Amino acid sequence: MGDRHTTRPVKVGEVTIGGGAPVLVQSMTNTDTRDVPATLGQISRLAEAGCEIVRVAIPHADALDAFGAVCEASPLPVVADIHFDHRLAIEASRRGAAKLRINPGNIGATERVDAVIDAAGEAGIPIRIGVNAGSLAPEYHDRDWPLPEKLAASAVAFCEHFESRGFSDIVVSAKASSVLPTVQAYRLLADRVGYPLHIGITEAGTIRSGTVKSAAGLGILLAEGIGDTLRVSLTADPVEEVSVAWEILAALDLRRRGPELISCPTCGRCEVDLVPIAAAVEERLKTSRSPVKVAVMGCVVNGPGEAREADVGVASGKGVGLIFRRGEPVRKVAEADIVDALMEEIDRLE
Repeated sequence: MGDRHTTRPVKVGEVTIGGGAPVLVQSMTNTDTRDVPATLGQISRLAEAGCEIVRVAIPHADALDAFGAVCEASPLPVVADIHFDHRLAIEASRRGAAKLRINPGNIGATERVDAVIDAAGEAGIPIRIGVNAGSLAPEYHDRDWPLPEKLAASAVAFCEHFESRGFSDIVVSAKASSVLPTVQAYRLLADRVGYPLHIGITEAGTIRSGTVKSAAGLGILLAEGIGDTLRVSLTADPVEEVSVAWEILAALDLRRRGPELISCPTCGRCEVDLVPIAAAVEERLKTSRSPVKVAVMGCVVNGPGEAREADVGVASGKGVGLIFRRGEPVRKVAEADIVDALMEEIDRLE
């Protein structure tokens, strides 16, 4: 793992992005913002899943009153997501937004961007400068440059403009839907700005393809010490985004919110029906916040070794499982009892 890039701290509500703080997990609601109960209900589910900052779209002025009500009741800091209409960003800053997310390239004339900067300054809230490949400002989109350079240069230019207005409470993102251009854009940004970086692969796709692309891209960046907060963008229930984000952080040993499950891919040597056993263990571990390592293994090749190394594990044989706790075999159980036996041993540890 590379050393973490040093960035300045930025407060979003009660949480801190950057400045050495843990990498924070974000998501975005997909409800109609005007439906306050539905939006708050989704935010509560996101918070339960481990989301730490939530973004809410304000597509039209008729969502502003509801946005204010959401901010007032939300258990998470709420970021106002604004495109095109600078007046919505100004109003959101007055109605409880903990942060604004804008792409200055599609807000319009410079004086409109400046009005948003001034409103955020008056409210004492930060702004995320969010540059996306799909909505680059024309002066960068039309240049004969590689996409990563366009993204980074655009974001840096916006940062410099904000600084010229005396505003430095900034978070920066520069996303594309392709992994390698996004990775390279963030590498350039990490070298050029000292602001916290919000990382993500935008429009990554459905659960399977989006998870793979996000894990590949964000994994590279985080392993290089780049990134202070992340969102996994999936065409799915936003709760899935949070789950995948935590899996990525856990896989890199950056943060862990619950158990780690190790299970073998199975082969012709497996003598139990391991797939449903592993799935059942995973399901029952979802509500646990204990950072235990659980190994579900199907045969005697790697099974005993992995089970011994885990906090709790099973090495399976012909229709049976040998249960291990902290490296020691504790009992042998029938295949049908493996899941219950593992959960009992986990409970003993907790």
